[in-house]
Amino acid sequence: MDQQSFLFQAMIYLGAAVIFVPLAKRIGLGSVLGYLLAGIIIGPFVLGLISSDGEDLMHFAEFGVVMMLFVIGLELEPDLLWNLRKPILGMGGMQVLISTLAIGGIAMALGLSWQASLVMGMTLSLSSTAIVLQTLNEKGLMKSAAGQSAFSVLLFQDIAVIPMLALLPLLAVNKAAGGTHGSETFVSGKPGWLQTLIVLGSVGAIVMAGRYLVQPFFRMIAKSRLREIFTASTLLLVVGIAVLMAQVGLSPALGTFLAGVVLANSEFKHELESDIEPFKGLLLGLFFLAVGASIDFHLIMQQPWLIVGLVLLLMLVKGVVLFIIGKSFKLSSDQNFLFSFALCQVGEFAFVLFSFTMQQGILPENMVGIMVAVVAISMAFTPVFLMINERFILPVLGTKPIANQREADLIDERNPVIIAGFGRVGNVVGRFLRANQIEATILDTDSDRVDLLRKMGFKVYYGDATRFDMLVSAGAREARILIIALGELDKSLALIDVAKKYFPHLRILVRAYDRKDTYEFMDAGMPHIYRETIDTSLRIGIDALRFLGLRSYKIQRSARMFLKHDEKTLKKLASVRFDTKVYINTARQVIQDLEQLIQSDTQELQMQKDDAWDEESLIQEYAANQQNT
Repeated sequence: MDQQSFLFQAMIYLGAAVIFVPLAKRIGLGSVLGYLLAGIIIGPFVLGLISSDGEDLMHFAEFGVVMMLFVIGLELEPDLLWNLRKPILGMGGMQVLISTLAIGGIAMALGLSWQASLVMGMTLSLSSTAIVLQTLNEKGLMKSAAGQSAFSVLLFQDIAVIPMLALLPLLAVNKAAGGTHGSETFVSGKPGWLQTLIVLGSVGAIVMAGRYLVQPFFRMIAKSRLREIFTASTLLLVVGIAVLMAQVGLSPALGTFLAGVVLANSEFKHELESDIEPFKGLLLGLFFLAVGASIDFHLIMQQPWLIVGLVLLLMLVKGVVLFIIGKSFKLSSDQNFLFSFALCQVGEFAFVLFSFTMQQGILPENMVGIMVAVVAISMAFTPVFLMINERFILPVLGTKPIANQREADLIDERNPVIIAGFGRVGNVVGRFLRANQIEATILDTDSDRVDLLRKMGFKVYYGDATRFDMLVSAGAREARILIIALGELDKSLALIDVAKKYFPHLRILVRAYDRKDTYEFMDAGMPHIYRETIDTSLRIGIDALRFLGLRSYKIQRSARMFLKHDEKTLKKLASVRFDTKVYINTARQVIQDLEQLIQSDTQELQMQKDDAWDEESLIQEYAANQQNT
């Protein structure tokens, strides 16, 4: 069989992934390092099972990064961007600026021109979005302070690529004839200032098209009610943007990232994510394989000390810069080490930028070859460094590693009720329904809790209820009620969006932690909201008044009045919650009204000489009479 045929190559890639990735995860190395090792072993410099022409493979594999950045863009809603504005602009801006200056200064000290040094600094200041997010997600660290900080820095870096690409033509000293290592594009041979305008114009075109053309297009496709056509349309959008970006000399990943940001508030957001997710995961794995296979060991063997020294120097400089930035933003020591180790490598955009600089004649081909090897090795070192940090540094600092997440369970039952989240609230609801012979399909993302509850006799499934396919598997099309008892507001809102869009027949009952959550759920159109603290708080208050000698009838009446008034005034407070001054004044008035209402009711009862029965008083009176007789 022809070893260069598509089927043979596909068999090699899939076989390497199936063998090495589970093995790497089993010994604690993580899936990313497993892919990298698999790529090295099947690559042209070890077993030689795949083509020696790694450039075509890398172009194809980078499509995984394209899809990943599209999904990241979809998740960047304006509220999230606003909440992360300080770490994005602060941490991200400082990291890119200081790293660029530090690396550029070292390059100038080694004899490079200021243009080449600036390009080197900008390119090497970037980190790998693919490796970092994949590794942190796999370890369950994305919600940690280090994970959120790393995400903010990566987000700024991805956005910073736009002005970097626009700046590169202006730094060109000698144009490379024919565009070395790059195909002819629409901007080839044009003046630097015109190339910059074309780059910026292309970015603007994507933003405008995403806002005014893409959503009507998807509405039209959705009317066909054919899911496979919607999937094909999603892939067409991503591929089409990638082709457009390639034609103007821009990174396809950058273009799809911008498109994702524009579509973040689209009504089709969750469906786009679910359509892209399977392709993204598989192609990202191929990208990591390609990085491993593209490491030029012949070049490394010719100049081993130079390349390894550059890798270690680069990662040390970036690590120190990141650690200082983390300290200035008050990250704890354990989180700061994780933050620094996670981002000290160079990212996948470096392959694009170095290729572009060679086309522009800013850097010579032999230097680009060395730097590409440095980038690939730094990416390969990242999972190793994170493992060292996790096993040797974090235990000293008193931080326990978080267990890896597992695959979602298969669901083999259909019930009238689905419960999303089986913590302290969902657990009580589930037990109450079960005691009344109502079975529920229970979903939870805490694997330890799932295992424990199964030992206790509950049939709980591990899975993310916010995913459309998971809800389908759980029987959402047949169920009548969805109970949302998740602990995270953003996940609850995401689940509400999916349920309202695809399963409008479901009656949704949602648990709210406090008033803030309640306001958000009211904005989402939820009529059945249950505040976790209100009933318990009232029970405590009722018992406190009873122990002070007040009659049970009066206490229960006041509690019902309090709850009714509190529920009634929620909408009033929700409408003014963004204006602090008005909210405070309104809240004070609501509190006064409630106190007057209960006091007036108490006085009215006293005037009527209320003699309503009081169960406990009757029991005590009966007991006293029995003793006297």
